Amino acid sequence: MSSTPTVLASSQLHTIGSPWLWAATIAGVLLLLVLDFAVTRRPHEVSMREALGWTAFYLALPVTFGIVIWLAYGSRPGTEFFTGYLLEKSLSVDNLFVFMLLLAAFAVPARLAQRVLLFGIAGALVLRGIFIALGAAALAALDWAFLLFGAILLVTAAKLLKDAITGQETEVEVTTMRSVRLLRRVMPVTDGYREARMSVREAGRRALTPLALVVTAVMTTDLVFAVDSVPAVYGVTGDPYLVFATNAFALLGLRALYFVLHAALNRLVHLAYGLAVILAFIGVKLVLHWAHEIWAGVPQVSTAASLLVIVVVLAAVTATSLWSTRGESESDSTPKTPAP
Repeated sequence: MSSTPTVLASSQLHTIGSPWLWAATIAGVLLLLVLDFAVTRRPHEVSMREALGWTAFYLALPVTFGIVIWLAYGSRPGTEFFTGYLLEKSLSVDNLFVFMLLLAAFAVPARLAQRVLLFGIAGALVLRGIFIALGAAALAALDWAFLLFGAILLVTAAKLLKDAITGQETEVEVTTMRSVRLLRRVMPVTDGYREARMSVREAGRRALTPLALVVTAVMTTDLVFAVDSVPAVYGVTGDPYLVFATNAFALLGLRALYFVLHAALNRLVHLAYGLAVILAFIGVKLVLHWAHEIWAGVPQVSTAASLLVIVVVLAAVTATSLWSTRGESESDSTPKTPAP
């Protein structure tokens, strides 16, 4: 196994992703998706024991993968992977709250929830792959791409901070979602779920089920998340392979993590503040990196420093969130979004 990174078109980008490593990783991701689809082929409510087991499995996988990367390619790619994974995982926890609102808004039966999440995650992986490829192409071709990514993260951080300070709650209005309106125009929609089927033939014509609508909503929502998520991880590593790996591992574990954190998500009341700080930090890091390419005297932020900042900020907002919501019951932590 060679530890020499492949240099992309731009001197700024290096990758450990040889063709065989890409092929093996993509095959592994597909295998995990097939396993997940096999596990969820029979709709059922997920017990906490089952959710904890799968969450442990999907936490052990990236840890093992990161150790292998560290041993095979050195400490730098290993540190970049662990930092990027932690960043993506923290952003995905915030995404889970929106997914929870979507499932409530579409009145998804509990037994179908994991199937919806799995379909959404599979679609999100494809969309993230496209975003990652576009990001790599931009970084390889445009000298100011790091500045652009940094600006995106700073704007996103400012919006998160503003929403957190003003107490603006995340809302999901199904009827105004363009993807949902488009599907309703193209095909009729049944008045109820048909187990795990996304389309059925009724009254002589093909019709979509609400399951197809909510899966589309989850995928398009993740597309919005990818606008800040992918630039953020490019702020940690310029290696497209590691960017893909961190995104893949973060997304694959969301199905199980959703059920583990379902009751606790609303208790993380300070998470938005923490994510705003992290995104702003990564945004400044990208701007400094861009400036360093022009003026060598401009300092850069190391990956180790990024990892330390992310860990400290996440630990701080988790502790303050749990302290400020101590005594709240599980029923108080459940989002109340009326079904359409």
